Amino acid sequence: MIENIGWVILTTLTPVSELRGGIPLGLHLGLNPILTFLITVFFNCLIFFPVYFGMKLCYKNWLSKIDIFNKYLNRVRKKGEPYVKKYGLIGLVLLVAIPLPFTGAYSGSFLSWLLGVKWKRAFFAVIIGVLIAGTIVSSISLGLFNLII
Repeated sequence: MIENIGWVILTTLTPVSELRGGIPLGLHLGLNPILTFLITVFFNCLIFFPVYFGMKLCYKNWLSKIDIFNKYLNRVRKKGEPYVKKYGLIGLVLLVAIPLPFTGAYSGSFLSWLLGVKWKRAFFAVIIGVLIAGTIVSSISLGLFNLII
C-alpha cells in the first residue's frame, strides 16, 4: 500500500499529470477514494511553494540573464495577464481548476509569480482551484457523472 501511495504522490508531482493522473492511478491501484483525494490534493497544493519561490530565486539570479527566457515570459504575461486582471483571483482559480493538460497548480503558480500576485493570495487561489479540479477528476474517475447523465 505504501508503494502505491508513493506512485500516486510521484504522479501528482509530475507537471503534466498532477492530480489528473494521480487520482485515477490511486483508484486503479485500489486505494480508498477519500485517501486518494486527500493525498493528491495535499501534494498538488504543495507544488506552489517550489514553483513560486523557486522562480523568484532562479529568475533573479540566473534566468533574467537569458534573452530567450525573457521573451518567453513576456509572451506568457501578454496571454495570461488580461484574464487575471479581468477576473482577478477567480481567473487564477479557474486556470488551476480546469483539469486539462498544461493547466493546474504548476501553471497557476508560475503565472501568479509572473504577474506579481502576492504569494498568500496566489496560494489561496491554487488551493481552491486544486480542490475543484480534484473534485471533478474524482467524480469522473468514480463514474459519478455517469449516474447523473
